[in-house]
Amino acid sequence: MIPSQFDYVAPRTVEEALAALAEHGDDAKVLAGGQSLLPILRLRMNSPETVIDLGRIPQLREITDDGDAIVVGAMATHDEVRKNPLVSEHARLLSVTLAEVADPQVRHRGTLGGALVHADPAGDVGAPALALDAEMVVVGPNGSRTIPAEDFFVGLFTSAVGEDELLTQIRIPKHTGWGAHYEKFVRLVHQWSIVAVAATLKVEGGSIADARVALTNMGATPLRARSVEQALIGQAPTADAVREAAAKAAEGTDPPSDLNGGADYRQHLAGVLTRRAVLAAAGA
Repeated sequence: MIPSQFDYVAPRTVEEALAALAEHGDDAKVLAGGQSLLPILRLRMNSPETVIDLGRIPQLREITDDGDAIVVGAMATHDEVRKNPLVSEHARLLSVTLAEVADPQVRHRGTLGGALVHADPAGDVGAPALALDAEMVVVGPNGSRTIPAEDFFVGLFTSAVGEDELLTQIRIPKHTGWGAHYEKFVRLVHQWSIVAVAATLKVEGGSIADARVALTNMGATPLRARSVEQALIGQAPTADAVREAAAKAAEGTDPPSDLNGGADYRQHLAGVLTRRAVLAAAGA
């Protein structure tokens, strides 16, 4: 189908983008990489009067070192983030996860910020953001605010970004030297995750000093598997120890049931995939 007619605005600064949002209000939609919005427009599931394209704001594509954190512009593409040496060194979990997003065409057009704001529980970027304790910098008419990833995902396809606000940056605390792995279960490579697990570990002296594990598509939002994390800390990354900890992966989850599998199937998968992800992150 062809989208309904709309006006197109391409601001050059964040300030111009916010002004456009204020002018057009609920009748506007923000375009980042377009991998989620454009199919919706083509199907006429949404018919905005104005589309505000953020693609011409260069500052939103920057990836910088900010001391104890790296800062990723919301309009940096999945491929740009994945290949960036700062991300590879200090937030390896994000780098390895982005290699699993859809296909090369999507990775070259889709943006990290756009995917986060879209807040699809089956999307791949929410779990690593949660596991890495990322913070989202949001700018609106009343200035900027920083939202922890724990509070950013509000519900199904709903983030904490207001209608008059823009996500401009993702701040990720450095996890230098941490092992990382993203274990994703799909029927076809380019599909949304049926279940996936993001795991990053700090191993010192032969035992797990710290662990972060997050789950994809096990509820209305990405979820931290805190019981698994607590069970892993202080343990040697052996197959038996990791299997015992991974058995707790489904605790507190509420996965959907659909044509890809029931909730009980997904809960079983969560334990299996968590075991694989943790062992891979530990290099075992």
